[in-house]
Amino acid sequence: MKPVSHFRAALGLTLSLALAGIFSQHAWALIDYSDGQRSTMVELIEQLEERHYAKLQYDDDFSSQHLDAYIDTLDGGKMYFLASDLEEFEQFRTVMDDQLPKGNLDAGFFIFNRFQERLEARLEDVLAKLPETVGAMDFDVDESYQLDVEEREWATTTEELDNRWRKQLKNQVLSLKLADKPEEDLVTTLEKRYRNQLKRVQQYNNQDVFQVYANALTELYDPHTNYLSPRRSENFNINMSLSLEGIGAVLQLEDEYTKVTRLVPKGPADKQGELQPSDRIVGVGQGQKGDIEDVIGWRLDEVVELIRGPKDSTVRLEVIPAKSKATDQRKIITIVRNKVKLEEQSAQKEILEIPSGDQVLKVGVIDIPAFYIDFEAMRRGDKDYKSTTRDVRKLLEELQEEGVDGIVVDLRNNGGGSLQEANELTGLFIEYGPTVQIRHSSRRVWRDGKRLKSPYYEGPLVVLVNRLSASASEIFAGAIQDYQRGIIVGDRSFGKGTVQTLIPLTEGQLKITESKFYRISGDSTQHRGVVPDVVFPTIYDPEEIGESALDHALNWDQINPVRHHRYNDLSTVLPRLTELFQVRSEKNPDFVYLEDQIALAQATRDIDELPLNEKARVALRESQEAKALAIENKRRKAKGEELLSSLDEEESEEQAESDDAAEEEEGSEEDVLLSEAGNVLVDALLIKQQRYAAHSPEAE
Repeated sequence: MKPVSHFRAALGLTLSLALAGIFSQHAWALIDYSDGQRSTMVELIEQLEERHYAKLQYDDDFSSQHLDAYIDTLDGGKMYFLASDLEEFEQFRTVMDDQLPKGNLDAGFFIFNRFQERLEARLEDVLAKLPETVGAMDFDVDESYQLDVEEREWATTTEELDNRWRKQLKNQVLSLKLADKPEEDLVTTLEKRYRNQLKRVQQYNNQDVFQVYANALTELYDPHTNYLSPRRSENFNINMSLSLEGIGAVLQLEDEYTKVTRLVPKGPADKQGELQPSDRIVGVGQGQKGDIEDVIGWRLDEVVELIRGPKDSTVRLEVIPAKSKATDQRKIITIVRNKVKLEEQSAQKEILEIPSGDQVLKVGVIDIPAFYIDFEAMRRGDKDYKSTTRDVRKLLEELQEEGVDGIVVDLRNNGGGSLQEANELTGLFIEYGPTVQIRHSSRRVWRDGKRLKSPYYEGPLVVLVNRLSASASEIFAGAIQDYQRGIIVGDRSFGKGTVQTLIPLTEGQLKITESKFYRISGDSTQHRGVVPDVVFPTIYDPEEIGESALDHALNWDQINPVRHHRYNDLSTVLPRLTELFQVRSEKNPDFVYLEDQIALAQATRDIDELPLNEKARVALRESQEAKALAIENKRRKAKGEELLSSLDEEESEEQAESDDAAEEEEGSEEDVLLSEAGNVLVDALLIKQQRYAAHSPEAE
């Protein structure tokens, strides 16, 4: 995955027929740094070296990496700089570690000014020649567009660079055509896109340059260590207070696209149901009928501002689905903005009835979207303040009164929250003991957990996680697994096992990774996440989602374990549970469908180039759609449902179901993964009963 950049806004979206002669026609005002930024950089490097968990020094080796990361952030697509530029930049390779600690930012601003000069010239050039360029395109020629930019070499001639840009623009035009953009609107759409980008390029200031230069360094330490400019600091504080209405989605910039990182549980987008992690937002429209504004190449903060809006207002997102390799397939998603309400993020319960032989067992499910606590109400002394642990304790009592045979705790898509609540929630399922170890950059380790013995739920327990279960969710699931108090099922969790703190600087703030989480077994939750005891198939691509997908993520490691009680010996049970699950899933049409989808997604990810011949491109898309339709009809046939003649019918059905769910608040479609978690719990319960019966005095 490429580093996130606020300057890839216009990367790879322009065309030029030659570099020669362009630059002499323009006079750019060079951007220079301020005294405040000199002081800020000195402070930033001091804090990184002294307080970051990794204890890395900014030396010659790091200077070299910083240079590469900075160039990659500016021109990751290798579309602007020539090999001769890179040779010139070599003068900075091992001197930035000497310059920056003294407040000398010459290297970063020199490189950026060269980049902006090239970028602005390209945008002006493409605007001047766009009608002629698009009109001359021949979509009957057999040629292709390379998708993997990391495989590209730096162009050595302007002709080589021009041809690279020609193909990229041709790919964009073909994508618009196949996305049903009217022929007469193609040039207008692209002109508007490039004019908006040019306007943004011309507005770059020294704060923008400093931010990307600083972050090219901070993100070498780890992806969660970032410099926040004064403007970004303000937005960060607003986001942390959750005071703005929106759609409830966390976004990042990747290349020229705004990508969905995750959805806020029970937020507007999550409840609407269509937007998914790794989807790319390419357009934003206001209201039910407002024009969709093209946002390819926009800055992240500007896209966020466009998506935000008053409660109960409507925003329409044009997205490229995550499962689409090409940029031809798009869909419009309509979402009504709202605040994420605390009561909607509260833990909820339901009961699954699981057939087992001639009996039906009742499994209680507790869905926990987030680890929440109302700190303000608690500080006021409100006896009824809301928290995850208080709510789950009440639900546990109610489910036991209803006679359930076991409990499934559903942590799917739970991105974390209060560490205190993760610790206290674990205390509802163990008698006493530590929950987590926290190791500071000073290498001091302290432990947290349940200190006093008290009653706890002792019945059968399964914890369901997925790739989007992160942070506090991983602490809870890891503790339950280490105590062998319950069985973890699902997909490997996210793997975020680090703790950040904010440090004020002369200008802006530094968000720095200062501590790391460790399980009581001594294993880190970082990078590797929590590995389930029984692994379910997952639709999430681990190369796109999760800590391991991020550049420079800190490694998994271990510290000393903590002595702790083990409530069960699950090692003798898990092989049988896995075997029963596999037998059952092979006969379950929904599981077979999920595995087929995963295989198709992997095959799609392996496509490394797209044809620029229109007939070949259409054939590729139709081939992918035919495979997806075959997978869907295979599932329908196995379930005795009516087969589809096209994917359009499926989309119509999904839209109808989405509308019904909005009205009824709950969809009727069975949650196959949750049902399977219930089956695993019932299997474990029956195995235990059978072993108990075999060793009872009556059996002997």
